[in-house]
Amino acid sequence: MAKDGLTPMMKQFYDLKAKHPDALLLFRCGDFYETYAQDAVEAAAILGITLTRRNNGKEHMPPTEMAGFPHHALDTYLPKLVRAGRRVAICDQLEDPKLTKTLVKRGITELVT
Repeated sequence: MAKDGLTPMMKQFYDLKAKHPDALLLFRCGDFYETYAQDAVEAAAILGITLTRRNNGKEHMPPTEMAGFPHHALDTYLPKLVRAGRRVAICDQLEDPKLTKTLVKRGITELVT
């Protein structure tokens, strides 16, 4: 994925995804776990959740697929992904978003198989 023109958050997503390309990446955004691109297509199909699109950068960048669910539903959705044979990388916010004026630090806190 070419990262030129992506938003800082989408660059962060793709950088983390590159560390575990075989895993479906659940990316914490506020009160939700979101996933993008092919991961979103797969998650939506496995979990029966809505697949949508989001802008991921400048106007010339096409929208990317997105699917997500509330963070408190992780215990419901995570086992479904694992039962479907997916390895899952859980990416959490590593700082309080209210305390930063820049991109929230995120990191993979758990790999589940």
